[in-house]
Amino acid sequence: MSDKPDLSEVETFDKSKLKKTNTEVKNTLPSNENKMSDKPDLSEVETFDKAKLKKTNTEVKNTLPSKETIQQEKEHNERT
Repeated sequence: MSDKPDLSEVETFDKSKLKKTNTEVKNTLPSNENKMSDKPDLSEVETFDKAKLKKTNTEVKNTLPSKETIQQEKEHNERT
């Protein structure tokens, strides 16, 4: 066995039997101009005034169970 591929079929290949096809590029890569314009404009972030923000209070809506409640559930599950 040789490490080189067998090219005998390629040498006798008849290109005239191939059909003509039209290729259509659907997804083109962006140009350099488009790449530069895709970057976000951070000018407003630099001039943002934190003092205009309103203070809020965080409310806990879904509290976690206490250690006692967890222990009670474990004991209940062990009995059943």
